Amino acid sequence: MADFGYTFSRKRLNLPQYSGNLDRLKQLSDRIIEILANVSLSTEIARGDILISPVITDLVHYTNAQLRIEYSLKVSEQLQGYLDYFLYTDRSLIIIEAKKGDLEYGFNQLAVQLIALDQWKNNKNQSNLLGAVTIGNIWQFGQLDPDKKHIEQGLETYRVPEDLDPLMRILVQALNP
Repeated sequence: MADFGYTFSRKRLNLPQYSGNLDRLKQLSDRIIEILANVSLSTEIARGDILISPVITDLVHYTNAQLRIEYSLKVSEQLQGYLDYFLYTDRSLIIIEAKKGDLEYGFNQLAVQLIALDQWKNNKNQSNLLGAVTIGNIWQFGQLDPDKKHIEQGLETYRVPEDLDPLMRILVQALNP
C-alpha cells in the first residue's frame, strides 16, 4: 500500500448500521441454516453460491443498488484486476472480495482494489470507500479515506449465519447513507 502512497492501520471500525426493517432477513437466515447441514462448503464456488450470493441478492433488494460481478477495473499496470462484487447507487458504493480461505491475503487484495477504485473514481465528494472481504461464513470490513489516503482494516469479523443481522445492516447502511 505504501508503494501507492497510502497508509494502513487496524482498528475497530464501529460502522453505522441501518435501523429500518429488513423484511427478508429472518427468511435468509433460515434458508442458510437449513441448507448448511446438507452441503459441503469446501470450495470457493460452494461458499459463493450458498453463503455470499444470497446475502448480496438480498442487499440489492434492500438498496436497489446496481450489481456488477467480476467487474474489470484498470487504472494502471499495477492497479488492475477484477472486483468480485461491485455494488453502487447514485450516492455510494461498496466492493466485496470473495476469497477461498485466507482473510488476511484477501484483505491485502481488497486494499489494493480500494486504492484502484479511489484513483479510478477520483471524486473528491466521495466519502470513505467501503469494502469487505469474505470467505463465505466470515466477513471483515475495510475502508479507505480518500482525503487522508489511509486504509483501515476492521478488527471485527461477522459470521454467517450467526451475525447476519449486523452484517446486513452495515451493508445496507453503506449503500443508503
